[in-house]
Amino acid sequence: EAAEETVINPLAMRAENVKGKVTEALAINEVSLLRQGPQAAKLRISIDGRVRLEEMVCDGALVATPAGSTAYNYSAHGPILPIGSDVLALTAMSAFRPRRWRGALLPRTAVVRFDVVEGEKRPVMADADSRSSVRDVISVEVRSDVSVRHRLLFDPGHGLEERLIGEQFV
Repeated sequence: EAAEETVINPLAMRAENVKGKVTEALAINEVSLLRQGPQAAKLRISIDGRVRLEEMVCDGALVATPAGSTAYNYSAHGPILPIGSDVLALTAMSAFRPRRWRGALLPRTAVVRFDVVEGEKRPVMADADSRSSVRDVISVEVRSDVSVRHRLLFDPGHGLEERLIGEQFV
């Protein structure tokens, strides 16, 4: 029997810190922004160049791929996405304002931009799959990188789609 194949595209992160240094990294699961200190982060969120949330006060936020939706995203109460879906999950972490805002589902083609508000008082770090961390960010842009394709093979009946469905019934 043939192996089950899944093709996934990573997220591309472009983060700029307070000194103007730009860091780029790829993430298979998620790109996250987290408060660095005791104060909550203040983030402005734009989708495709349009401001959608002028100010979110939170511990952080993340953008997850379908493959990463069962990882950090799920722990932050984000949705599990079907592996073949053309969507990204934008998930808030402990959002204080707006109250109870959990996030949004976005088309895979969306460009998500986070601008840090009051960054000197409320520093924020960005992270791509817990591998490429950038401290004191002022802005982070996240998009799906369709030019990079990861081909995953699974034993029949044990594919990623089955795993994602199974995760929802544990």
